[in-house]
Amino acid sequence: MKKKQTLIKNAHIVNEGTIFNGDILIEGEYIKEISDSISAKSSDVHVIDAEGKYLLPGAIDDQVHFREPGLTHKANIETESKAAIAGGITSFVEMPNTNPQTTTVEKLEEKFAIAAETSSANYSFMFGGTNDNLDEILKVDPKSVAGLKLFLGSSTGNMLVDNPEVLEKIFKSTNMVISVHCEDEATIKKNFQEHFDKYGDDIPVSCHPIIRSEDACYISSSKAIELAKKTGARLHVFHLSTGKETKLFSNKIPLKDKKITAEVCVHHLWFSDEDYEKKGTLIKWNPAVKTKEDRDQLWEALLDDRIDVIATDHAPHTIDEKKNVYTSAPSGGPLVQHALPAMLEMYHRGKISIEKVVEKMCHNPSILFEIEKRGYVKEGYFADLVLVDLNNPWTVNKDNILYKCGWSPFEGTTFKSRITHTFLNGSLVYQNAKFSKEKAAKRLTFNR
Repeated sequence: MKKKQTLIKNAHIVNEGTIFNGDILIEGEYIKEISDSISAKSSDVHVIDAEGKYLLPGAIDDQVHFREPGLTHKANIETESKAAIAGGITSFVEMPNTNPQTTTVEKLEEKFAIAAETSSANYSFMFGGTNDNLDEILKVDPKSVAGLKLFLGSSTGNMLVDNPEVLEKIFKSTNMVISVHCEDEATIKKNFQEHFDKYGDDIPVSCHPIIRSEDACYISSSKAIELAKKTGARLHVFHLSTGKETKLFSNKIPLKDKKITAEVCVHHLWFSDEDYEKKGTLIKWNPAVKTKEDRDQLWEALLDDRIDVIATDHAPHTIDEKKNVYTSAPSGGPLVQHALPAMLEMYHRGKISIEKVVEKMCHNPSILFEIEKRGYVKEGYFADLVLVDLNNPWTVNKDNILYKCGWSPFEGTTFKSRITHTFLNGSLVYQNAKFSKEKAAKRLTFNR
């Protein structure tokens, strides 16, 4: 059977630190050819003129919470993966703190089965560590999952790993990438009690970064890094939120050789504590959005390669849940549809180059997690591609938000850049705000 072909012509192709004008021929699931000029060999070839548009690899989001199973009143894999595709994110790694939690191989495989049926984007999952599931961790095939997730603070259920002996055993026992949420629970509890004694349940949300403080983050991050150095574990620290933490990371060697890496999330690059007055609990995240100075230092570390990856920590809740008083309002918010447009907005503001956005959102997650044949515009790679019009403004509003929860912290924001086409494994799955019915998503595989 003849494989279908798509020819993208006249694109500004962004890949590996360069932008060049050219054409791309997709055959079946893969990029067959990249050249200055390619001619359609037959009338069967679907030709797309990308004149004036930028072609990027599909973004890879290494940290999302799609809430399935068990929390599907907030979100599910089907709704949130569609939002991701509309936002130019073609692959995601989902977290284990669902209900039930993904802390056994059986529960992990159940999640893969759900994604195989319903996901619009390529998918993998983190396996969750607890104080008492080392035996299950050792059963996990490192080639079949993205990695291991440990909550060293701010966990749900029983996922807080706070036994130092267990933690050291886990670090010594696995060669999977260990991704960690770092906030020191004792520090947070002390700070919270002080504020609760003063305000009761209705603590001003502006106190959130004081409760979940710089010290809470730094104490936990520095301990995790110390343990990784002691044990030789491969450590990835999720969602840095403080300038102080950035000093714990290095840019002295290439990412592929690093044993200790770091990520920053879109909200920590976009918002600061000055935004709590207007946005309230809508920007209540763990770790907290902190000061403008912290944000500036995160940007500095991102651009000088101490921070390796930009992710979302997409974690939706219903608007009713978020409208509760401080102690009852959950932390987290939806981001996958708006992360890439937000970072391209930062390009327009002169904060970051498009090449750097692609490095941090496409290339580096692929390198860090050793994802097979994704994250680049390369011949022989899967055709996960995104076409972007950098000068086609649109405003985020209720009518165009695709998250199941129906709201966004970016509501009312106008982005200059618009994702016009998303290709997944060679299929055009999204074009000008419309989704195709084609099922193209695949389970991610890893070169380990």
